[in-house]
Amino acid sequence: MASTETTGPDAGTTAPGGARKQPADGQDLAGLEAGLDALETAAGPARTPVRQVLTQKVLPPLTAVLLVLVVWQALVSFDVVDDPSKLPSPSAVWDEVRDAWLAGTLLDYIWTSVSRGLLGFLLALVIGTPLGLIVARVRFIRAAIGPILSGLQSLPSVAWVPPAVLWLGLENKMMYAVILLGAVPSIANGLVSGVDQVPPLFLRAGRTLGASGLRHTWHIVLPAALPGYLAGLKQGWAFSWRSLMAAEIIASSPELGVGLGQLLENGRNASSMPMIFLAIFLILIVGIAIDLLIFSPLERRVLRGRGLLVKS
Repeated sequence: MASTETTGPDAGTTAPGGARKQPADGQDLAGLEAGLDALETAAGPARTPVRQVLTQKVLPPLTAVLLVLVVWQALVSFDVVDDPSKLPSPSAVWDEVRDAWLAGTLLDYIWTSVSRGLLGFLLALVIGTPLGLIVARVRFIRAAIGPILSGLQSLPSVAWVPPAVLWLGLENKMMYAVILLGAVPSIANGLVSGVDQVPPLFLRAGRTLGASGLRHTWHIVLPAALPGYLAGLKQGWAFSWRSLMAAEIIASSPELGVGLGQLLENGRNASSMPMIFLAIFLILIVGIAIDLLIFSPLERRVLRGRGLLVKS
């Protein structure tokens, strides 16, 4: 009897004698590639609906703020605090905000501190990054100044204000010196921690591919240490902002202008709790805004690039 061939999408060919042939290797590879392409397409980032963003990102913090305002107003209304002057009502703080806005000083308070904080942080970034790389890569330097950096990081920023005033006077450079002393150790230690967590296999692979010296640092070490470095940057900004507030509270001068820290001190001198609460809220809002506008997008980008961003 003559042999027959069965063709179809799921069947191979039938050889003489009834032996079934398997599909060609090229067809297997094509099917595998098609499956991987489909998997990659399905796992790709999809645009989040606006309703989901409002529900998961906007509504929770708004609810928390509303709850705080309700509790705050309840404490004032029911006279929980013995001395009413120690806890102003939300409306009294809002009146302080309105008066500062109408006087044209509200944005001046914010910009004076934000401009100093950002410039001081950029200077700390320029100094702390190469310092962290040197400490991480050179054993002798690490053994010599590594413990000093850790000690400086734990030292309260306010401790640097008196010597900075005596050394540099009541000028902006005194503010920047306090910021640098508070932020540089955090940035450097963050980068050192990130470099320590780089798998040795990455370093050996980079050398095998011909990367050495600055190329090895720029293309292998820094990208691999980016998560730890970013954590150090976030902590460095927090130390920059705290150091600046400490310097503005302690050191006051007409030449320095009125920042948020000085506004807080002015409220204490005037025994004005609404002004004190206004300064506290502005300091908190600026810190949250910098994190949401700068560091959170950077962190999401780094995690997305490593396939670690899990969408809830």
